[in-house]
Amino acid sequence: MSNRPEHHPGALVSPAGEIVDDVLAFIAQDACTDNEFDRLALRLFAYQTSNNPAYRRFCQRRGATLRNVTCWSDIPAVPIDAFKELDLRCAPPASTDRVFMTSGTTRSEVKGRHYHPTLEVYDRSMTRNFSHRFMQGSDRIGMGILFPTEAVLANSSLAHYLALALREFGTAESRYFMSPQGLDTSGLCDALADAERHATPYAVLGASYSFVHLLDALKQRGRSFRLPPGSRVLDTGGYKGQSRELPLDAFYAELSAVLGIDRSWCINMYGMTELSTQFYDAGNASVPSVKSGPHWIRSRLVDPLTGRNVPTGERGILVHCDLANFNSVTTILTEDVGTAADGGFRLLGRAEGAQAKGCSLAVEEFIRAAAA
Repeated sequence: MSNRPEHHPGALVSPAGEIVDDVLAFIAQDACTDNEFDRLALRLFAYQTSNNPAYRRFCQRRGATLRNVTCWSDIPAVPIDAFKELDLRCAPPASTDRVFMTSGTTRSEVKGRHYHPTLEVYDRSMTRNFSHRFMQGSDRIGMGILFPTEAVLANSSLAHYLALALREFGTAESRYFMSPQGLDTSGLCDALADAERHATPYAVLGASYSFVHLLDALKQRGRSFRLPPGSRVLDTGGYKGQSRELPLDAFYAELSAVLGIDRSWCINMYGMTELSTQFYDAGNASVPSVKSGPHWIRSRLVDPLTGRNVPTGERGILVHCDLANFNSVTTILTEDVGTAADGGFRLLGRAEGAQAKGCSLAVEEFIRAAAA
């Protein structure tokens, strides 16, 4: 972090380059104090309310100013669906921008857009966190990717995430086993058999629904494996109507049985297009597992109708404050239900009933404020 005299962070709105440098330096730290997190969160709040007009109008409507926002949890949370309605960005458009878009469940559905004038922060956030939570001390491991490449899905944050994983942490023989023609089951079976034969740890990464297709394909072929110690799985994203749905316990039990990987090494990543940082669990020996993030992201559970924290032990809607989100907004109201747990939170599914209505009303409020 840059050395500056102690004063309210809103008194100095830093240019974008300095903001990026400070966020990168913050990610590079091993940890942070509450005061350090608040200091950078408030600098980003000042920068974003100055340079993101839609967000500024929303904060004004909420009465949130540089004077009365004093810690990260005071920062107004933007409902996640607002990314579908408005361009939430600080830097002006440029031809070099990378735009990640939500997948959507139908061809006609409006997609959320997250603009990145540079991917340096996203990439640093991903690789530092992934190294600690998934690699866990290993430098490189053989990887099989069950998801299309960036060339196929140029606007997919998950495609970029997995490309980074393969490039930065995969061995030379690592490769994709998903193409426009579908899952290359034969190629993946050969790679798994080779890892089993040579006792070489292997990792399989992809969307959760891709693993369901893999389970079905292996069952049809009558194949199973006993991958060596150190092998692991990473799934993410849920089923999205792309496969049959399995209860969590059955999903991880089948993965463990067919690949010979202990459920403690079946790791789930929880992320979203609108964030620049991911959450991980410590495996899924029991479900629902506890998710947690690195020191540059914090979460709280709220009542979406009021925005207030729910009482300890109650279910609420997750709000994430991601300091790697320097160009859009740091603080996002999701549509995911969770409960607090030691060291993080348990993810319980999507909002329904009154909670879903509260999320919808929050979106409507944001759009009205942004258009005012």
